[in-house]
Amino acid sequence: MHNKTLSEISSGLKNGDFSSQEITRHFLDRINRLDPELNSFITVTEDQALAQAIQADKMIAAGEQQALLGVPFAHKDIFCTEDILTTSGSKMLANFVSPYDSTVAANLKLAGAVTLGKTNMDEFAMGSSNETSYFGAVKNPWDTNRVPGGSSGGSAAAVAARLTPAATATDTGGSIRQPASLCGVTGLKPTYGRVSRWGMIAFASSLDQAGPITQTAEDAALMLNAMAGFDPKDSTSVDQPVPDYRANLNDSLDGLKIGLPKEFFASGLDPKLEKTIQQAISEYERLGAIIKEVSLPNSALSVPVYYVIAPAECSTNLSRFDGVRYGYRCADPVDLEDMYTRTRTEGFGDEVKRRILIGTYVLSSGFYDAYYLKAQQARRLIKQDFVNAFKEVDLLMGPTSPSPAFKLGEKTADPLTMYLEDIYTIGTNLAGLPGISIPAGQLDGLPVGLQIIGNYFDESKLLNAAHQYQQVTDWHKTTPID
Repeated sequence: MHNKTLSEISSGLKNGDFSSQEITRHFLDRINRLDPELNSFITVTEDQALAQAIQADKMIAAGEQQALLGVPFAHKDIFCTEDILTTSGSKMLANFVSPYDSTVAANLKLAGAVTLGKTNMDEFAMGSSNETSYFGAVKNPWDTNRVPGGSSGGSAAAVAARLTPAATATDTGGSIRQPASLCGVTGLKPTYGRVSRWGMIAFASSLDQAGPITQTAEDAALMLNAMAGFDPKDSTSVDQPVPDYRANLNDSLDGLKIGLPKEFFASGLDPKLEKTIQQAISEYERLGAIIKEVSLPNSALSVPVYYVIAPAECSTNLSRFDGVRYGYRCADPVDLEDMYTRTRTEGFGDEVKRRILIGTYVLSSGFYDAYYLKAQQARRLIKQDFVNAFKEVDLLMGPTSPSPAFKLGEKTADPLTMYLEDIYTIGTNLAGLPGISIPAGQLDGLPVGLQIIGNYFDESKLLNAAHQYQQVTDWHKTTPID
């Protein structure tokens, strides 16, 4: 049953092929058996999941018809979940049990979904490999000596290993799409403001966006239907109607104009990976799409701009973790300053400290204009490049990551090399655009992801293009573990 998609599980529950209790127990047993090697979960909520499944079965028997009723899934451990440990992958929150649900958690609970647990992640979502987690690195199920990508590596690995049919995730600079690519699953980053950030532990507030990781584009549409919507509690939430994202999945791609940013196919891209991506794009030509080259001339600025803006925002957001109200507190502080200093020194990992220091520096007097203000001006240029490109084409396509999954420990000593893993994904966050990564092939037995970028609030077109590709290919059906 674990190879069934979210949509197939939903249909099976409605048809009475199996109960929510049966499918939930199946996934819980699989987690207990396989996850000790993968480390994709921080918390498994077995008792709560079974209680939710029992309630879902009663509702199904009574004729309830919600699309996700009784369907199991997992939350990235960055979403606050009432009465469940919410750690954000950090020692700082290792004992924090949230007293409330995030909007995303509340929406999925309202849709009747069953929560299997909370997935592992890079500490406070800062990382591209899932090696910065206080709870240990997640292993890629395709090769447990390799990383699953980050920061949503736990969600991606769990879906790839079929420990859960779907999982929530967040994307600040590629943290849904990059691990989806490295693990061979589908990962959707919606338009900024499409999904509420309320109750999602903040990293960089102008960049963070929640989305789903699933097996298929159809499943991503199903998840997004439940997750998306205006939230008055989130000042960045957009008050715009939510369409049925499944409605246009089967539309023809005849005449669809697809742009290939020439900067995405320049030096730095693995030549064999580029060949795999080109083969996937050729499939779109066979489906009737029109392919043309476009340019994003300021895309080379994306990484340096991101690593000024994101650390600046993180230094502000993480100032609340000081040992006073919640989370970790150092032992026996001699005074308030000592408590602040030792709590933050002991509670944060190296990568988080590095970004806080960078962010504090670029925001400091004398450097704000030289760094932060310049980065925001360059961000505008990056956004304008995308605006200009979408005057010519409907979608943009290219690689999600410059290489397949790399080995654990291979890049931890060189932060700059690690940061370049997000070179093709960061621009989308800086511009606030939607993007999706779908499985498009394999290289030396490791998955390769195709990234598709859409215009603002054009998730339906993204999902349509991804779904049509998945109707004529089988890469999304491949799994590393039976």
